[in-house]
Amino acid sequence: MSTLVESKGERTRRAILSRAAALGSERGLEALTIGGLAEELRMSKSGLFAHFGSKEELQLATIGHASETFIEEVIAPARPAPRGIARVWALCDHLVSYLERQVFPGGCPMQAGSVEFKSRPGPVRDRVRGLREDWLSYFAHAIETAQELGELRADVEPRALAFELDALAFGANVHFQLFDDPQYFAAARDAMRARLDALR
Repeated sequence: MSTLVESKGERTRRAILSRAAALGSERGLEALTIGGLAEELRMSKSGLFAHFGSKEELQLATIGHASETFIEEVIAPARPAPRGIARVWALCDHLVSYLERQVFPGGCPMQAGSVEFKSRPGPVRDRVRGLREDWLSYFAHAIETAQELGELRADVEPRALAFELDALAFGANVHFQLFDDPQYFAAARDAMRARLDALR
């Protein structure tokens, strides 16, 4: 019986965080409040307080949920690709796809949080910064592996290339959000592929 209650609670929490991440991607993490989210979900404030005791706790949990979704949508689908340039391209393609499909309607909550909290020290900024660091390190490691296999030039700095490819994808999302034109995602893919081809 307790297992059923726990699993129902986990499902409820996941549904809450999915909505919170969607709102955070559009309005910003600072706009997330217990009261505002309760109104969105037609829940009581006390019901939400049972899951999150404060606004900051809600923000941190939302970032954690967004990170798990990012792994499921970008990193996990790229893992079956062979190590080397194929894995690097798979990460590029799935990153653009994640943004193009609007898994979160405003783009990536972690990216939004990195802009919103860049000058605001505290646990939320630290968590966003740590997750962005983890992603760029993972991306750079895939690039290093491609170099070790002789598929990318050895004089390329992996971290710099990871930053460049990441910036193309997120830049495309900014322009898509502003102009509502999906061609920016096609342009990002073309630029990523051209950059990798030039470095073979």
